[in-house]
Amino acid sequence: QVQLVESGGGLVQAGGSLRLSCAASGRTFSNYAMGWFRQAPGKEREYVAAITSSGGNTYYVDSVKGRFTISRDNAKNTVYLQMNSLKPEDTAVYYCARHRSSYSNNIYEPKLFVSWGQGTQVTVSS
Repeated sequence: QVQLVESGGGLVQAGGSLRLSCAASGRTFSNYAMGWFRQAPGKEREYVAAITSSGGNTYYVDSVKGRFTISRDNAKNTVYLQMNSLKPEDTAVYYCARHRSSYSNNIYEPKLFVSWGQGTQVTVSS
């Protein structure tokens, strides 16, 4: 059972930046696509970004395209989410998750992501 630990959240003013990290346990991190999700109070969880196991392909929800960048360092078992030009509507708890299948390049279906972390709070003030 993989363990995922998110960090890097905090309070930032609109227009600012944060970089989230998600550290994974185990020796098979490089075999799996990884994703970032977020959930704001009173709203459903939203699929934000994902990256394939090799890092060759990425997915972004339209609302973050051009502002967020997902990346990974397989040597460090870590996936990142660089968030720039933050807006108040980006305020949420951000979670990382691992794809259920190793070596799958299907990063376009959020239901395929399982094994959630505990989340990190991002708050953007106006």
